[in-house]
Amino acid sequence: MIKVIIADDHKIFRQGITRLIKDCEGIEVVGEAENGRQVVELAREISPDVVLMDISMQEMNGIDATRKILSDNPSVKVIALTIHSDRSFIAEMLKAGAVGYLLKDCAFEELESAIRVVAVGMSYLSPSIAKVIVRDYINISSGESEAAPNDITHREREVLQLIAEGHSTKQIAFELGVSIKTIETHRRNIMKKLDATSIAELVKAGIRMGLTTLE
Repeated sequence: MIKVIIADDHKIFRQGITRLIKDCEGIEVVGEAENGRQVVELAREISPDVVLMDISMQEMNGIDATRKILSDNPSVKVIALTIHSDRSFIAEMLKAGAVGYLLKDCAFEELESAIRVVAVGMSYLSPSIAKVIVRDYINISSGESEAAPNDITHREREVLQLIAEGHSTKQIAFELGVSIKTIETHRRNIMKKLDATSIAELVKAGIRMGLTTLE
């Protein structure tokens, strides 16, 4: 039996996928999570075979959640299931260790196939995503690739997400288990790297990077 966790901030989406998977022989949904921190903890408790991971989620995005899950248990297979088809999101998810990447407008049959494929140790990219990767590879080979838009660290991205979600410096320090001074240093570094001059500009940057939404 392939054990699956679904991580997505929309309950109706999780419920819909769960109902569809119920009819799939040999696949079982063993847990649901509504944000990145929740799915990291759930994966530690359950040790699933596959995690269906959204990217834009509250408290911790899917990229950082993927990295933490695989740090705890490298045998877990993560499939990005998202609306983001931008090359930067694809690259970051694959760097984090995801072995599958599908868009939410895919047919359920494709999702089922992807689950079965990654469960046996292979990778799965939807055709549209594979096309982006091939195009990017060609650009790199011809010297036309773009520089990385924002050279921020994994920790800085965590801090930026929490800032964009409206958390105070004290709350972020408590959440991440570090000092207020450390968070203030991270914030200054982020603002410098993103050429931001205010918290409002940091929030906009977080939204552009898919770390949070306007909801």
